[in-house]
Amino acid sequence: MPEPGNIAPDFTLSSTIGEINLQQRFSGKKLVLAFYIEDKTPG
Repeated sequence: MPEPGNIAPDFTLSSTIGEINLQQRFSGKKLVLAFYIEDKTPG
């Protein structure tokens, strides 16, 4: 589990506009990743 202040590992996300490489797009910037679990799922 990453700790606050640690550098995130480089990875690529798929989005509605294509793929986004985190290190290329947000290098040197602070970034918060939030993951949303779809509504109507158990748990």
